[in-house]
Amino acid sequence: MPGSRNTPSPAAGAFDTATPVVVLKLDDNPLHHGGLGVIRGLGRLGVPVYGVCEDPLVPTAHSRYLHGQWQWRAGEGTELDVVDGLARIVERLGGPTVVLPTDDAGAILLAEHAAGLHPWLLFPRPPTDLPRKLAGKDSLYRLCREHGVPAPRTETVTTWPRARAFAASVGYPLVAKLASPWRRAGHRVPSTSVVRTPNQLAELHRAAGQPIVLQEFLPHAMTPGRGQDWFLHGYLGDDPAQSPVCTGVKERSYPAAAGLTSFGRWVANHELGKQAVELLCRTGFRGLVDMDWRWDPRDGHYKLLDCNPRLGAQFRLFSDRAGLDLAVTAYLDLTGQRVPHIAHGPERRFVVENYDPLAAFGGWRGGRLGLREWITSLRGTEETAWFARDDLAPFGLMCLRMGWRALSRRIPVSRRPQRARAPEFRFGRAGSRRGSPIVNQSHESNTSVPS
Repeated sequence: MPGSRNTPSPAAGAFDTATPVVVLKLDDNPLHHGGLGVIRGLGRLGVPVYGVCEDPLVPTAHSRYLHGQWQWRAGEGTELDVVDGLARIVERLGGPTVVLPTDDAGAILLAEHAAGLHPWLLFPRPPTDLPRKLAGKDSLYRLCREHGVPAPRTETVTTWPRARAFAASVGYPLVAKLASPWRRAGHRVPSTSVVRTPNQLAELHRAAGQPIVLQEFLPHAMTPGRGQDWFLHGYLGDDPAQSPVCTGVKERSYPAAAGLTSFGRWVANHELGKQAVELLCRTGFRGLVDMDWRWDPRDGHYKLLDCNPRLGAQFRLFSDRAGLDLAVTAYLDLTGQRVPHIAHGPERRFVVENYDPLAAFGGWRGGRLGLREWITSLRGTEETAWFARDDLAPFGLMCLRMGWRALSRRIPVSRRPQRARAPEFRFGRAGSRRGSPIVNQSHESNTSVPS
């Protein structure tokens, strides 16, 4: 098992860690590893971090760095229920609180309800309607065309004849996406799928439960000196020229060519960074962003595939030896403190332990990846999504939940719909040691970061 280098190096300078953080997740996804990255990254630096968890056995709920959790299926309530729940949370914490969403639904809600949210909540303030436009697949394509950013040909279809006509115009394979992937209740289809036959397209169109966005499939052939699939994570504050933007190569994904990054590398790409920042500045975006790009060898352009107006799940790839990452950057900016530069040292790699074996198996079955090549790529990986020597419980629970997920696919398990409830507080492992969830009254500290 590759091991994370978890302990920050000593560094000069200091910042105030008294303001708590709430990791907001509305999507019902207990195996989301991005929230665990926030908890560990900020928690190791002394920041009191709290989470929103669906049930007591969510792996992140058992991190040693979590001060407390709210048992709350927030996504099952209305938007006003979430606004009210956030007010209850921040009032319990007793003072200004940074909130970091890890899914599109949370980022959209914060932007569109900013005026009605509790004044103690601290989060970036982009234009009200912009996060929804960036997260929506068809609206993102329109933004790209408006601002001259290359993107694959895209069309939203609501009828089978239109879907069939688009497929005939671009050919197979093609990519199918839910138009509003943050609205996934009532259907069981992936947010993104590679469609290879008319029958697959017909079945997906029938099962989607909402309009689908069809997109041409960009050829996936490596070009010497360039990676094919790229992701870009950044944080845009009031001065975009000083905002950190980091780029990486997506070596493997699950599902293949259409899913989350299961293995990636931090590789500087100034051309892509400049292109992305120009688009975000033109739209007036502020806050955390996660973008997927693909190099198209046919015309020599990077083309924007997706844009998520929140923290990306693999953001911990972009962390330096002192523990500074994009979540820490957002925390410092939102609490009015100096934001240091994230130092890009030797190459870093990131692996998601529960999905990369599945991605590698798919590559092996398709003749694209050998067993020895896969094992060699993992050797010495610097950052892991789940495993950490100083925080083992989330990894163990992840393994148990993956086993249960595999078993329940063979033995159907019905889940009764639950009535939306108010968030219920429970102490976390870090909070129980201090004896009080009211962190602003009980926790005052400083932590070193790079100058």
